[in-house]
Amino acid sequence: MSISACCVKGFEWDGTPEGRIIAYPTASNQAYVAGSNDNAAVMLIPDLFGWRYPNIRLLADHLAREVEATVYVPDFFNGETLNYDALERTAFDEIDLHGFVSRHSREIREPEILACARKLRAEYSKFGAIGYCYGGWAVFRLAAAEHKELVDCVIAGHPSLLTKDDIDHAAAPVQIQAPEIDAAYTAELKEHTFKTLQANGVMFDYQYFPGVEHACLTRGSPKIERERDAMARGKNAAVAWFRQFLKAE
Repeated sequence: MSISACCVKGFEWDGTPEGRIIAYPTASNQAYVAGSNDNAAVMLIPDLFGWRYPNIRLLADHLAREVEATVYVPDFFNGETLNYDALERTAFDEIDLHGFVSRHSREIREPEILACARKLRAEYSKFGAIGYCYGGWAVFRLAAAEHKELVDCVIAGHPSLLTKDDIDHAAAPVQIQAPEIDAAYTAELKEHTFKTLQANGVMFDYQYFPGVEHACLTRGSPKIERERDAMARGKNAAVAWFRQFLKAE
């Protein structure tokens, strides 16, 4: 499992999120919600910058419109956020990455994430999940066979803290969005993902992004062509995957 400095590199996008804040049963009892479909829902589990980060909320808005789903971005970090100002100044030494990850470890947050997913599964006939960086391991857990079809499909974008065991137990359809340069989602894990899902008969879509780094899908710069193209392609691939599995029967 891996978290590194690449997990906190990025660029804040322009635009104003259009969703709403609701009370929700998480550690902080809050979630950002976009869209209003009564039948299909998506839970977006954000990267280390959490549910307040504008890029994540803008992505939720896009997914809500283009998938035609209600998209939930719960706060799984108990109201805590990383230092955005330090990100803008690339002052990574000012970001307490180790402490943050320790306070919000897999062991601490997995029960809460599973509980939120079960709540949405009970409320919507179609339900999927997407997770970036930190959220990548979590969607693989939601897709595990032991959770008995909790999700109709999941998407993992440049996952962090992911293990081979997570990959081994995936059963729901999985889309993986994998940048070429990624210290967290290594070449070894990428190869294991491809071979294992294929061997286990799991439906999957492996999207490879050459020439870009970890976090490009949520914190890439619109001013850099290859990152801008990766963001657009990643969003479009996610929309297509969700529309395939969450559309009304």
